[in-house]
Amino acid sequence: MSAKTGLRIFLIFATGYFLSYVYRGLNIGFAPFLTAELGLSAGDMGLLTSAYFMSFALAQLPAGLALDTYGARKTEACLLLVAALGTVVYGMSSGMIGLFMGRFLIGMGVSVCLGAAFMALAQNFPMSRLPMLNGVMVALGGMGGVVVGTPLAALLQHYSWQAISIGMAVCTLLMAALMWFGVVDPKSQRARAKISFSQQMAGTRRILSHRVFWQLASLPSVCGGAFYAAQSLWVRPYMIQAQGMLPEQADRLVSLLGLMLVAGTVITGLLARKLERLGLNLFRFAGLGMLAFLFVQLGVIMQWPIPYVLLWSVYGFSASCSILAYSVMAEAFPHQVVGRVTTAFNMVYFVCIFSMQMGIGYILDVWPQQDGVYPAQAHITAWGIMLGLQLLAALWYFWPSKLKVEAAEFV
Repeated sequence: MSAKTGLRIFLIFATGYFLSYVYRGLNIGFAPFLTAELGLSAGDMGLLTSAYFMSFALAQLPAGLALDTYGARKTEACLLLVAALGTVVYGMSSGMIGLFMGRFLIGMGVSVCLGAAFMALAQNFPMSRLPMLNGVMVALGGMGGVVVGTPLAALLQHYSWQAISIGMAVCTLLMAALMWFGVVDPKSQRARAKISFSQQMAGTRRILSHRVFWQLASLPSVCGGAFYAAQSLWVRPYMIQAQGMLPEQADRLVSLLGLMLVAGTVITGLLARKLERLGLNLFRFAGLGMLAFLFVQLGVIMQWPIPYVLLWSVYGFSASCSILAYSVMAEAFPHQVVGRVTTAFNMVYFVCIFSMQMGIGYILDVWPQQDGVYPAQAHITAWGIMLGLQLLAALWYFWPSKLKVEAAEFV
């Protein structure tokens, strides 16, 4: 494969992931308008926003089968059409049911954007380069988290949330066409012997019943769940209602979170292999980074006297370490099941996001609102519960045991 072809494949899949990331966080900008126009509560907003993550999670197992059967290009291009349909439904809805269905279809439509990207990289590039390439891939996609901060707030001053939704549908259709015609399936995919559906399902069941899978998935999925549940909806209300920020300051910090996540994925991806040569393997490096994320959350909850810019920058940077788990999984499991392993992990990852995002909303609703604002204690309690769950997951992640799966287990 030429460098030009490799770059084209990388950029197309990165753009697809960027689009999915924008979808993930759109409601952080839409929320004030949806609340004002439709009278949605915090619980309603949590349920509506997390519909994306729910359908995303539900789609992962069939998506994994599709990736290993039809390849990354065909699977992602076709599903992006579903996302475009969902965006139209969302933008044309005036009630909770239509909004929920639109959001549900969007989540299903972009459910393979990350898994397909990681699979394409694993099939087209050497394994030794995956941590760095995966990091840069997620970094470019993570720029979507920057877009849903200040840029989206500025756009909403000129266009309605409905118009922006329809514009997203057009962009999604263009992305589907670019994916279908701009990417060529790798030789390994074209030459792969087809295995039966029952054999693929048996492999998926084996993955989901394997101790190694759950041990490796524990901490990164709960950390990622806590971060993305906050970033895509609840971090802005936390900044304003628990830390007393002005909306404009919170918007800037939301964008900063996205930028620091981008920086973190690139830097940790580059450092991973260098530190491995010094004796710190990828599993431990990722784990230490996630422990740092837990420590920063404690600082947020305890309101340590640290400048907000520094505190939230480290929060976004350290959260990126959960992404390294995809490379850890690729090393632990045999190559022929990488699509299903990635999507199975995605399922667990996004179930955590869905559960935490919806859970935060219902926890907040325990406290009565005062002029549409929840008390600081409500937000702090919700974040404290999330931190406790992450601490439990950390114990499982670092529990000493063998973390390698042999190919013979999937024959």
